[in-house]
Amino acid sequence: MLNALEITRLHDEATLRWHQAPPAQPMPSLAPDASLIDLALAHHRANFDLWHEEDKAREPDVSDACITRVKHAIDALNQRRNDLVEAMDRMLLTDAGAQNPNAPLHSESPGLIIDRLSILALKIYHTAEETMRPTASDAHHQKNLARLALLQEQRSDLASCLDRLWQEVLAGCRRFKLYRQLKMYNDPELNPAVYSHKTCR
Repeated sequence: MLNALEITRLHDEATLRWHQAPPAQPMPSLAPDASLIDLALAHHRANFDLWHEEDKAREPDVSDACITRVKHAIDALNQRRNDLVEAMDRMLLTDAGAQNPNAPLHSESPGLIIDRLSILALKIYHTAEETMRPTASDAHHQKNLARLALLQEQRSDLASCLDRLWQEVLAGCRRFKLYRQLKMYNDPELNPAVYSHKTCR
């Protein structure tokens, strides 16, 4: 079920497609029978949107009103991103069946590794852009070619680690847990800045 190469190809194809034709807002809801690939694509879309929302806040001379709007959007996207990581892990735990309770526990779940692969896909795309930017110097191009090679190597290594982890889980020689992120910033019952109604002065 879990295939790292398929996921990295999905990331690259979606990243290219969404940059060529920006996807419609908001993100569509997932069907109840969504597959792991459906979840991985929705998760990557959350990271894609998050990447570009964060860029908006870094624009020179951005207004305070824009930063406020972007901050709220970032919080919502981060929540969706984390929810989808957990959804992928829940599905994989179901597919893995009963794990060997005596197997060593892996510190990072497959969903969290997929999250890292998603971010690497975005870094690879934007670094590749910098290797060809017409307004940049040759030194800039060369620097980013070196960065691109390193990012590609890191992604290849991480994808191999994901496949190996999954095979070890199925073989009963390693196990993983669902690690809840338990974010507090979006919860009005847990965030004192919200429940205390504090405002900046």
